[in-house]
Amino acid sequence: MSLETALTSRELQMNHLFRDRREAGRRLGDLFARRTDLREPVVLALPRGGVPVGFEIARALRAPLDVLIVRKLGHPGQPELAMGAIASGGVRVMNPDVVSEAPVPDAELDAVVLQETRELERRERAYRGERPPIDVRGRTVVLADDGVATGSSMLAAIRALRVSGPESVVAAVPVAPQDTVTRLEREADEVVCLASPEPFYAISVWYQSFPQLDDSEVRDILDHRAAEIAEAQSAASS
Repeated sequence: MSLETALTSRELQMNHLFRDRREAGRRLGDLFARRTDLREPVVLALPRGGVPVGFEIARALRAPLDVLIVRKLGHPGQPELAMGAIASGGVRVMNPDVVSEAPVPDAELDAVVLQETRELERRERAYRGERPPIDVRGRTVVLADDGVATGSSMLAAIRALRVSGPESVVAAVPVAPQDTVTRLEREADEVVCLASPEPFYAISVWYQSFPQLDDSEVRDILDHRAAEIAEAQSAASS
């Protein structure tokens, strides 16, 4: 794990860690650009916020960029509280601490899963269109997000990826609490995190600018990177 900085709560009042997602992605990209141990790397970003971060990492690695769709399972009584997550391929990861402290009847859980599955499928179509997912077999996959709190979404993404047979999975995030980093290290082959401030508060606190992205912005970023890859391949073959 790479730990670049950590702020105290007093420093938090005076500083942001990152100007925006692109700047955070460039800082991660600087770390990955020096690496020579990654086999045919591909960057998969968790939409929506992870896509600008992943774009900068992909550029630094001269690697393709795609998305891995993960949906948080919000607690029915408190939607912002993640009781788990689902990912493409039918993967479901539950947060045992949340489930034990605030149990949810099976019928209510099934309703949340059904709703989020429909949204997951909609996003697959909206982001990728007719473009097939990138084949990750035998490759190093860098999973990028703009930060993690409980880690449920990233865990679901890691477990979904294992089914596809990558050589290794590297979780890359600008900011995360240390206990979540430790949890991710049990699942990923490597975790690269720039900062683990305590107390953590929320991901958005550490950014000066943290706007919501819409589907068209995600699609534009993916299309932009695909065009850059195609241009580089054309130049190399001419």
